[in-house]
Amino acid sequence: MATQRIQGHPVLIIGAGRGGHALLEMFIEDKLVQVIAITDTNPNAAGLVLAKKHGIPVYTDTAEAIRACKDYPECIVYNLSHDETVTDEVSRVFGDKRVASGPEVKLFWQMVMNLKQTKGELEKSQGQLQAVIHNVMDGIITINESGEMLGFNPAAEQIFGYTQQEVLGKSARMLIPEAGWDEYEASLSQHLHDSRGKTISLRGLEVMAVRNNGELFPVELSASEMTLGGLRYFIGIVRDITERKLAEQKIAHLAHYDYLTDLPNRALFLDYLAHSLQLAKRNKCKLAVMFLDLDGFKQVNDTLGHEAGDLLLQAVSGVLKEIIRASDTVARVGGDEFTFILNDVGSDENAAFIARKIISALSQPIDLKGKTCEIGASIGIALYPDDAQETGILIKQADEAMYLAKTSGKNNYKFYRDVSDAQTDK
Repeated sequence: MATQRIQGHPVLIIGAGRGGHALLEMFIEDKLVQVIAITDTNPNAAGLVLAKKHGIPVYTDTAEAIRACKDYPECIVYNLSHDETVTDEVSRVFGDKRVASGPEVKLFWQMVMNLKQTKGELEKSQGQLQAVIHNVMDGIITINESGEMLGFNPAAEQIFGYTQQEVLGKSARMLIPEAGWDEYEASLSQHLHDSRGKTISLRGLEVMAVRNNGELFPVELSASEMTLGGLRYFIGIVRDITERKLAEQKIAHLAHYDYLTDLPNRALFLDYLAHSLQLAKRNKCKLAVMFLDLDGFKQVNDTLGHEAGDLLLQAVSGVLKEIIRASDTVARVGGDEFTFILNDVGSDENAAFIARKIISALSQPIDLKGKTCEIGASIGIALYPDDAQETGILIKQADEAMYLAKTSGKNNYKFYRDVSDAQTDK
């Protein structure tokens, strides 16, 4: 073998079985070592096969291999062949004992095998971690202390619409809309202040984010601090909560609106009325509460069926919403019962005008998918501050006035003062 310039310390491996193969694998990956030859009496030994793949000279005669390495006076010989005569041959060729054998090699081989096992376990763990990062549904973003993105997993690519190559090295600010950046920084600063003296860990911060196409959407952000090689990094976990927010909005809507007519329900009506009364008191203006009960609704249900009854309620709600002003409120509070808030109604006559307009509209024939029905409406009116100044009392008074309208021939309206007059007449 001609002397060659090599990178790394020259090594000769004698014995290419399991131990020699493992040793060769380790040395191949280490730039500090260069295997210049490997020998084994078995030409099919695993170590020889591996050496050939990497262009390393192989021998089946140990003496020949040793002589071939004589031009490398610094060569270290690892004897894994269990043949102790190798030591004498090495001494004869190199002039001194530069061979590791016997217990030394056994210990070294065990160390190599342990390192190989540890490496295998580490690679397996890293592989599992990478599999999790690449397959998890949440976006995982690695950011350095300067705010530059260094990692962007496939889920983050899908969430934000950017490829990893498009964001690496760029500021994470590109993922937050300009209008929401101040709010985001304020929330983050507050959290950092609360975490002073501790490792930074952020959980469940809800902020608005922006996709590549400019679409704004809500995300839940969690982040943790990591120190590696003396440098600080932040691992951010981002979850797109668009569907969750839509579900929450739907639940909140169902809690405050009637499922059939999409009008405010009783609970929301009471909130609106309390707010309207506060404004009326502050502005010293008049407010009207109306209570409406449909005339003939039960007959429609009994003759045409409940589906027709539902269609009728939906048609009625549409009529009522068209008649009242945008500043007013109509709600469905029971089967065929509706309540109204007429804000800053001015005079009693204005309230009466709205009542007459509703009664006239509901007196017209209503088409229910090919089936025509006729109904009416009985309406009671209570006024603030003339009749009462409290929410519950005003609703009760309007209800009593509606009952008077119904017992007085239906399809008309009455004020609460009419109730008092009727009681006086008795």
